[in-house]
Amino acid sequence: MAFKLLKSEILMKGRAFAIRRDTLETPDGRETKFDIIEHGGSVIIVPVDENGNILLVRQYRHAAGKDLLELPAGTLDEGEDPQVCAAREIREETGMAAGKLIRLGEFYLVPGYSTELMVVYLATDLTEDPLEGDPDEFLSVESHPIAEAIQMAERGELPDAKSLAALFLAKSHFNKWIR
Repeated sequence: MAFKLLKSEILMKGRAFAIRRDTLETPDGRETKFDIIEHGGSVIIVPVDENGNILLVRQYRHAAGKDLLELPAGTLDEGEDPQVCAAREIREETGMAAGKLIRLGEFYLVPGYSTELMVVYLATDLTEDPLEGDPDEFLSVESHPIAEAIQMAERGELPDAKSLAALFLAKSHFNKWIR
């Protein structure tokens, strides 16, 4: 199924992403337009402390109109290695540094209209080492036992797609903490 790109134009450039409109020729010869969010990628971290607790962050999400409980995450700087971003973001958002970061996988957040690829890391061997956070982020950190965090997700109390996907990718690594 070959689509042919005919034209691409940037409609808007923002702080974290750009919006472009692509004009394509479909496999049956028709012309169609797609509006795409261009995003440089991001990371999401599953931080687990020595007691088997997952650190989650609660923050206001304006698009949702409320505070959401999520795993820590952040946007890659241009050209930044995802592991470097994960190491920075966990410190900014939880105040903890990861002695060990294990790459668990990656996924497209919403491939129907966005180029954003999220890379997932399991963070362990946590030690206190805060970094100043972004000026527009107001976060509170919550610690929950792994089994409880998974139950919260199953009950719909973590209504954040990236957190759900990351927990799914990390689940096979939780055995040593769950008895």
